[in-house]
Amino acid sequence: MERSWLLEMKSNRVFSSLIPIQLVMRVFRFLLLTLMVLISLSRDTNGQSFYHEQYRPQIHFSPREHWTNDPNGMVYYKGLYHLFFQYYPGSSVWGPMHWGHAVSKDLIHWKQLPIALYPDSLGFIFSGSAVVDTHNTSGLGSASNPPLVAIFTSHDPKKQRAHALDYENESIAYSLDGGMTWKKYAHNPVLKNPGITDFRDPKVFWFAAEKKWVMTLATRDRVTFYSSKNLTQWKRESDFGADRGAHGGVWECPDLFALQDHGKTVWVLIVNLNPGGPNKGSATQYFIGHFDGHHFITSQTETRWVDYGPDDYAGVTWNHTGSRKIFLGWMSNWLYANQVPTTRWRNAMTFPRELSIIHVGGVPYLASTPVPEIRLIEEKPWTASRVEVSGGLDLATLTAGVQFPCLLKISLEQAADLSVVLSNSKGEKVVIGYDPAAKQYFIDRRNSGKTDFQKDFSSLDTAPRISTSKDLSLTLIIDKSSVELFGDKGLTVMTELFFPNTPYEKIEIKSEEKRVVRQLEYVPLKSIW
Repeated sequence: MERSWLLEMKSNRVFSSLIPIQLVMRVFRFLLLTLMVLISLSRDTNGQSFYHEQYRPQIHFSPREHWTNDPNGMVYYKGLYHLFFQYYPGSSVWGPMHWGHAVSKDLIHWKQLPIALYPDSLGFIFSGSAVVDTHNTSGLGSASNPPLVAIFTSHDPKKQRAHALDYENESIAYSLDGGMTWKKYAHNPVLKNPGITDFRDPKVFWFAAEKKWVMTLATRDRVTFYSSKNLTQWKRESDFGADRGAHGGVWECPDLFALQDHGKTVWVLIVNLNPGGPNKGSATQYFIGHFDGHHFITSQTETRWVDYGPDDYAGVTWNHTGSRKIFLGWMSNWLYANQVPTTRWRNAMTFPRELSIIHVGGVPYLASTPVPEIRLIEEKPWTASRVEVSGGLDLATLTAGVQFPCLLKISLEQAADLSVVLSNSKGEKVVIGYDPAAKQYFIDRRNSGKTDFQKDFSSLDTAPRISTSKDLSLTLIIDKSSVELFGDKGLTVMTELFFPNTPYEKIEIKSEEKRVVRQLEYVPLKSIW
């Protein structure tokens, strides 16, 4: 693999003379990777602990081995959800980026496939998107067999080390077998850098009103929109964001899409930011406005976050899912992603979320909730009404024991103080709750277990309550090493990692004063592996 990659980094003249050798090496590499996958599956079947190590998520996608970060190329085609992802097969820390690949029929159960895209003479394969070229506008397929086209950033590390500005350019690859194998376009890059750093992460979609493709691209401290009739020739349309939103770090991984709001179409622009998040490090902001095919316009002046927790980043949506907009993020933070205490693999994705618009005081906000496909892994639920909480209530005393992963839903008749405590016999704990005085949700992981691998990980994180409703609802998705909080039907969302020295085995519901929980539901969740 290394020799092949080095050959690809040679000059075009030498590269051309080695085409037969390269072809043999590519075939050998593909067969080797396929064999490795089969061996890995065999090991898993024989109980060799794949997907069951300490901290391994049981209901979230993570790679079988090695490093991952941003979700990429998310596209739905012929009954399969394709998830590509930033991947380094050589280590469990960041390295030369490839596109890993996994597929799912239901957004819940994932099958990891061989690597889809490898580094080449243009550089590493950074983040991007994928589309179904239904009308074969690119000419890379046919009317009867339209291609899937991946649009990604080619990141040249040699140019970057030489302090050149144009080390990031946009390239494409295409698939004629439903996304299983990919071929890079012969004339990459298709969009050349104008001479700036941070020119990356293309998210492309079909703008039907003008029969053209639109690319949303991260360009330093803003996004730039481009359009194309054929995916190979691009025209700059406009910029957005130099004077809007949060600017504590570079803008990355943007996404532009339409949602229905009471029969009216509104446009949502997602922009990831690193650093500068509301609880340090990486985070994802959004804007609601209008897009006319050329310009994005919004009256929104305040900064709004898709997720206020520290561990949801680089999130974008699947293409070609009809009226549904399904979001997935990388469940980590660049502050400590390379240091979290896992070994065989490092990092995972959030649980998939469905996006919608909810109005508060006449103002539209973006809301996100777990996809309803979660029901596929739900075991028999335990539910109760009018549950009294005075001091602390051990959930196990009501449900004959608790297990992780699980789903917990709580509703109160009024937005009062309440907390959910996950703990183990060592006294390690994560506290999740609502503070009515501050009108904030919070997650406290300062005593959660292993926290000393990076100075910022030990944290008490907060998020404002956006809803003005008298009653309060809280949904928690709890895995082996993470919790995702969805407050008030997804108006306030927080994602948080934790790493206890021994697994949590206890869930308590606490309140400083006597409270009555209107509705309480606990649902064990089956492992997706």
